[in-house]
Amino acid sequence: MEKKKIIHPDRDLSFVTGAYSDGVLVNNVLFVSGQASVDFKRSQFVLGTIEEETIRTLDNIKAIIQAAGGQMDDVVKCTVHLSDIAHFDRFNEVYGTYFTGVRPARTTVQSVLAEGIKVEIDCIVQLS
Repeated sequence: MEKKKIIHPDRDLSFVTGAYSDGVLVNNVLFVSGQASVDFKRSQFVLGTIEEETIRTLDNIKAIIQAAGGQMDDVVKCTVHLSDIAHFDRFNEVYGTYFTGVRPARTTVQSVLAEGIKVEIDCIVQLS
């Protein structure tokens, strides 16, 4: 089994991050690590409304998927962590705009999230 590391195209490689990869590609399946509202050029969280954080988070996921040669409609499964489940409807409204056709399977839970972020999403992507 050959694994290929996928890096967000805006990531400043001079900043040390955790012991994980943005994405790992194995046999045309991309596993995207939990992403949040991060400015990768500055390696800093960008806090905002649930809508703003969801947009930035999904844009980060989209960039990682595109770096691996895929697109958002290739996503087959997402796991979503919300800091407050009361944000679900507002989150879901934004989330739904990122997918067309058959939407990914999804699990959404309330979780304690670091740094005051409101949403974290990881996903599995089947590349063609």
